[in-house]
Amino acid sequence: MNIDAAALAESLRRLATTGQDNDGVVGALEQVLDAAVTLFGVDGAGILVADEQDVLRYVAASDGPGRLLEQSEAAAGQGPCTEAFVSGTVVTSSDVSVETERWPVLAEAMSEQPVRAVLGTPVRVGGVPVGTLDVYRQSAHEWDDSEVAALGLYAEVIATTLTAALQAHTAGELARQLQYALDYRVVIERAVGYLMAKEGIDPVAAFNSLRGAARSRRTKIGEVAQHVLGTGGLPA
Repeated sequence: MNIDAAALAESLRRLATTGQDNDGVVGALEQVLDAAVTLFGVDGAGILVADEQDVLRYVAASDGPGRLLEQSEAAAGQGPCTEAFVSGTVVTSSDVSVETERWPVLAEAMSEQPVRAVLGTPVRVGGVPVGTLDVYRQSAHEWDDSEVAALGLYAEVIATTLTAALQAHTAGELARQLQYALDYRVVIERAVGYLMAKEGIDPVAAFNSLRGAARSRRTKIGEVAQHVLGTGGLPA
């Protein structure tokens, strides 16, 4: 699918000039999602943002299946959104319901849902990945370069919205989550890299090792990452 460049530019301009009204930051993000669905001709879209455990949490979605996709990915710690967040790159799937080796938990969760093709792209604030923008289709679909590039531009709109909310102190709990992600992302990335080299595992597996250790000890993932870098291993 070729994205209409003029339509994309106009949509981005309109969204960039949309003020945050009484709906606050979530309302502004929902406007971005609704516009993405229309422009890209997809069936739904959603946004996940990292919390203080650096775990992706549901923030907003355009519809019910999109919300379930976001929540399922956040709970499973696997899927296009998680990989896009950890790697800082766009991740696609033509049909998540058949990705039983790549993302077994997510594939099972989506098998009975009207969600098939998924594209996840990182959302960056100050150059740091703090969440993901995701779109989906109800049928299998091979994502092309124009869709990947256009979703990247939409992720910048979300980053602008989040940054404005932080500066205006209107994001509440979301602001605290974002600030923690910004403060500890570099430390977490270093710890992920260390575990990858030491254990011979991929980035998502290393990330989930940190997340699991933080959850089991009821501490923050940044503190676990600092422990790994300081001692050479996960907390006992």
